[in-house]
Amino acid sequence: MNFGGKWLHGYVKYFICSYIYSMIINNNPFPVLTTDRLLLRRLDMDDADTLFQLRTNAEVNRYLIRPVPTSIDEVYAYVEKIEGLLSDNKSFYWVLCLKTDNKLIGTICLWNFDVEKDMADLGYELSQEFQGMGLMQEAAEKIIDYGFDVVGIKTMLGVTDPGNERSAHLLKRNGFKEDTEYSYVSKEDAGNEVVYFLVR
Repeated sequence: MNFGGKWLHGYVKYFICSYIYSMIINNNPFPVLTTDRLLLRRLDMDDADTLFQLRTNAEVNRYLIRPVPTSIDEVYAYVEKIEGLLSDNKSFYWVLCLKTDNKLIGTICLWNFDVEKDMADLGYELSQEFQGMGLMQEAAEKIIDYGFDVVGIKTMLGVTDPGNERSAHLLKRNGFKEDTEYSYVSKEDAGNEVVYFLVR
């Protein structure tokens, strides 16, 4: 049987990428993580009410470009969407809880994976009442290390609004640098947002 070189190259590339993809993103079992004060666990339907409050909070949404849910049913659908992404090993999504309370106070995720470039985005949000306490720093440090050391990410991106000083400070504190040359995200795709990157 004669396999054309171009076809074989494409097949091998697909097989290797599929293998790497399944290896670097593994949510079975889901990686429950801890910090000094936090438990980082999987999202479930019991979080819907608290997640609705978080994602409809005007201050939390101030610098985020996303649709604001208008009903709890939209949040149920969002939880189902996240569950699907986790089950398909396409992203990581953690709920932030205080160790003393299982209640959702924020979320943090690794998403938008680019397997060929070993690259992913870091995303996060925190309830207004828990901001300014260093909690997101704890979570970010843990997830950044997990992404590089366990998942095998080589480049991590953080995209934020230019007015979101707290988010920029968090990224810079963890070693991210501003992508002023648009090496990772084109100027057109970045739009008005600022792209930060971390390479290890």
